[in-house]
Amino acid sequence: MPDITLVNLNMLFMRYGEDVERELHVPLGCLYLTRSLENAGFEVDFRDYQLCPSDDVFDMDVFLGFLADPAPVIGLSCMANLLPFTLIAAEALRERFPDRTIVLGGVGSKAVEDSILSRFPQIDVICRGEGEITGPELLAALKNGSPLSSVAGVSYRDSSGVRHNRDRPRIRDIDSIDFPAFHRIDLSKYAGYGMMTSRGCPYPCTFCSVAPVWNLESYSRSPANIVEEMKLLNREAGVRLFLFQDEFFISGKQQVMDFCRELDSAQLDIRWKAFGRVNLVDSEMMRAMADSGCVELRFGIESGSDRILALIRKGFSAAEVLDLIPKAVDIFPRVDAFYIWGFPFETVEDFHHTLFQMVSFRMMGARILPSLLSLLPQTEIYREYVETGKANLEFCPYLLPEFVFTGHEIVHGGEIEIPAHHRRYFDLITSNPDVFPGFFHFDLENNVLPKLRLLRKFGFYPDPETVETESCGAHSPRIRPQELATRSAPPEAGPQ
Repeated sequence: MPDITLVNLNMLFMRYGEDVERELHVPLGCLYLTRSLENAGFEVDFRDYQLCPSDDVFDMDVFLGFLADPAPVIGLSCMANLLPFTLIAAEALRERFPDRTIVLGGVGSKAVEDSILSRFPQIDVICRGEGEITGPELLAALKNGSPLSSVAGVSYRDSSGVRHNRDRPRIRDIDSIDFPAFHRIDLSKYAGYGMMTSRGCPYPCTFCSVAPVWNLESYSRSPANIVEEMKLLNREAGVRLFLFQDEFFISGKQQVMDFCRELDSAQLDIRWKAFGRVNLVDSEMMRAMADSGCVELRFGIESGSDRILALIRKGFSAAEVLDLIPKAVDIFPRVDAFYIWGFPFETVEDFHHTLFQMVSFRMMGARILPSLLSLLPQTEIYREYVETGKANLEFCPYLLPEFVFTGHEIVHGGEIEIPAHHRRYFDLITSNPDVFPGFFHFDLENNVLPKLRLLRKFGFYPDPETVETESCGAHSPRIRPQELATRSAPPEAGPQ
């Protein structure tokens, strides 16, 4: 019998009216963990819930059917948008399999571990941080009946209550981590082939939920190690288009230039996409990237206002953005510009600066992707405004931040509908705003809705009566070129 049933619950699943859209992305986190567990001698029963064929994957009978006959330990991995579903699913698992140990992993529980263990008895253990070392140590302790007190990086309950063991130190030598367990999946079934070239970001952006997961420490893989994985995926699965998913691929000019040279020497017929950073990119670097096959560079700009950029500690100015983006548009087939709106300290004047910049870049040919601020609990903005009582959270049943779209809601143009049969899901959210703050807003009437009206006026969000959507946030699977604003990219080989 397997030692652990490991389940990926990270999904891009959306309902647009009567249509269901889903994209399958290689579950890197679970596959890294599977590899480390197998290397330690454990038998892993890996199940990717993305592959569940049902059009109603949130039905508990469907979920329990997918999780039939699990191992003694069940590991569930999720991000923040599906944390509520994961807790409901874990409750169903506890009722069906009361003797199993249920472990929660992934970034979804970051900063709310204590609340989850205090309120949701179906969760036995939460893993914090990287799992390659913690996972095998935890599974060995559970299998042997040993105390969990010696396992760094876990939170759990015992007779004295909730316990949080010390944090596990970060893995600094990323090259020492074996490639994900690609042998456990059929790569041909997936539409997106992401890769991790670094872990963590050192920039303290106050809205960011990613850098705190890594404790603002960043470590990069060597160019040779990255290219070796690309060779493997190209050779074994014919992958010809890669997305470097980490925020800090461009950690420095030398790192990027060395990577481009390494990739050029490999002579692979591939294309790739990456995230950049305005203050770390120059024309020479971008030309080297394009020459080595980069067809898309993505920038998190967030605001066109210098005041807002300073308040969120972005690390660059609007002038730097205005200088760089036109150069990028001239070099790459596609440039994405991500913006965040709905900051509680963002005035109308600040927002007008952002709108002007968005319109200008759209006319130049960049693809503009605005996202409503999502107040995840590990962010500095959440701690400053919510935990201190400076602002109250408000839930809006027809408007959610794109980052936490789940698939339970139905999207109608620019608004959502919550179906009656998924009411329990959103009741859980509204009953626990401190656990799920990313679903809430700051000052709906005076902050969010006026800005949304302006975004609709300038064509960045659809009118509620509109059926088709041409722009959306960063995390929605439906991202279509804005015909009058974005030049068409050349055909790309392989899955996107």
